[in-house]
Amino acid sequence: MPANCINNCTITLVVSILLVILISCNNIQKNQSHQSTSNESILAGKKLAANYCQTCHELPDPSLLDASTWEEKVLPAMGPGLGIFYHRLSRYPSNINDPYLAKGYYPSKPVITAEQWQEIIDYYSATSPDTLVHSSTTRNINKSLPFFNIEIPSIKYNNPATGLVKIDTSSFSKSIIVSDLLSQKLFFFNSKLQLTDSLHTTGPIVNMDIQQDKILLCNIGFLNPTNNVLGRAQILTKDEKDHFKIDTSPIIKDLPRPVQITSADLNNDGITDYLTCGFGYLTGEFCWMEGQKSGPLIKHVLNPLPGAIKAYIDDYNHDGLPDIWVLMAHAEEGIFLYTNKGNGKFEQQELLRFPPVYGSSYFELDDFNKDGKPDILYTCGDNGDYSPVLKPYHGVYIFLNDGNNHFKQEYFFALNGCYKAIAEDYDNDGDLDIAAISFFADYKSTPEEGFVYLQNNKDLHFEPYTLATLTFGRWLTMDAGDFDGDGKIDLILGNCSYGPSVNKSATDWKKGPPFVILKNITQNK
Repeated sequence: MPANCINNCTITLVVSILLVILISCNNIQKNQSHQSTSNESILAGKKLAANYCQTCHELPDPSLLDASTWEEKVLPAMGPGLGIFYHRLSRYPSNINDPYLAKGYYPSKPVITAEQWQEIIDYYSATSPDTLVHSSTTRNINKSLPFFNIEIPSIKYNNPATGLVKIDTSSFSKSIIVSDLLSQKLFFFNSKLQLTDSLHTTGPIVNMDIQQDKILLCNIGFLNPTNNVLGRAQILTKDEKDHFKIDTSPIIKDLPRPVQITSADLNNDGITDYLTCGFGYLTGEFCWMEGQKSGPLIKHVLNPLPGAIKAYIDDYNHDGLPDIWVLMAHAEEGIFLYTNKGNGKFEQQELLRFPPVYGSSYFELDDFNKDGKPDILYTCGDNGDYSPVLKPYHGVYIFLNDGNNHFKQEYFFALNGCYKAIAEDYDNDGDLDIAAISFFADYKSTPEEGFVYLQNNKDLHFEPYTLATLTFGRWLTMDAGDFDGDGKIDLILGNCSYGPSVNKSATDWKKGPPFVILKNITQNK
């Protein structure tokens, strides 16, 4: 045997032995730590968590996650925020060398000692459950869907990564619009699901604001988490041959991974402004860009934190000034109202707050009790971050408005990994039903919860329905609208076979269609 092979084998053996020793020492330390955890240490950790763990977000209760997820996933990800990058032979994940992350994001030195950090770990690991207890509501879904027929397009391609579906009934498009995130293409279909046009984009299109003579596109820039600012707002128009085209010069650029861009006149000066949800990654911002008669847009930051995911512009107090509602879905998760005070000034009010492990994914303003006040339909279920375990609090929520923008939870439907819910009167009986999708469903036990239809049987009593055949897609996005002009609200679901998963399905989503239509077949009443 050559000498260099012997040397390489010797080095490999030594390294392997050292790794075994290090792992063994680490496990011994962990076991000793668990055995020696005292009530004093737990109480000290509780106080420290209250002092330090809610400086960036709402203080999470230990019961929200199992012990191993706290200790092995979440707390190691939180440590660098307190200046702790190594602990007991473990190196914590961080973005400290990210060139796009501003200096000073992480503390220059630990905020607390290693002993205090261990007390926080002891508190969460000792007082959290071994496993999370799940609701059985999703096990009682009716395995039928008598309200809709499934229509599948003839177009098919490998690895569909549908990140946006839109039923556009406006005179500008009159199309079903589909955005594929990986190929970075837009597809346009007619009501017969025939492809009528397509075009390449300069990045993943994740949202759009449809106007009379154009569409404002939200280009996230780079799909995967990054602190780089590559997002932009672009205009989709038509050429002289009635083909779609994207203007080469963006209206706005250098945005931190925007997920929604909306045009409106926010200061009532007759000039178009733009509201941007810069979801970002570790950094981001929720802001509005003030339009000028001439010259560049002027940025006004409403919230300098990352996580803005969905916003509505609505004059809730009827004073003639457009107000803003927004869902923040990262760290400081919650729904906030920005009341327009005039002259471009907004006053922030916290309406609802959620723990940072909820994974907020969507919300709507709907009037469920017909009192003329906006209620909130909310979903949580994003499971692609630090705690990829099924969570019993994921699902569909309804919060009713008391008339003064104080909201109380009145309904919850447990739905693992819920990503979106749309309320409409689908069965034409005068009340709001709900269609919901999940991107992180329990694919092994209840794969049918990827899509659930909640029929409102009056007074917020909902009956759940689904179809097992809908498991051929992994539904990331959804839209509602009358795509065929028969006066009934239909649904379109977008299949994104790309992305992390809590547990794999036996179905190969990569071979599924990019989208499906759920055609409403209920009788008009």
